[in-house]
Amino acid sequence: MYIDANRNVSFYVAEGNRTIDLFLGDATWRQRWKAAEHGRDTIVEFLANEYSTRMREIGYLPMSIEHMVKIRTHDRRLPLYYLAFFSKHETGLRFWDEVRKYATDQLILL
Repeated sequence: MYIDANRNVSFYVAEGNRTIDLFLGDATWRQRWKAAEHGRDTIVEFLANEYSTRMREIGYLPMSIEHMVKIRTHDRRLPLYYLAFFSKHETGLRFWDEVRKYATDQLILL
């Protein structure tokens, strides 16, 4: 999501493009994006937060972007995507926090 969203933001925000509408299940996100963009949010942060909001609406516990893991390429450390874990129970989030302690943000491809 990270690279794609950054490279194609103008394509995705164009009226008539339904890609993000379908991803979020909401066609009204563009107005919120304009406000977030003025607040200096990146499209990636915005989409991660919007997705988390949608998950909360269907019963999952909130997942802030600070609790997500940014995955990067091994060689140049370019961001690829955010990895998140959604749970309906606090125990799941405690497990996620424990796993994050040992996580690296680099993607190693063998």
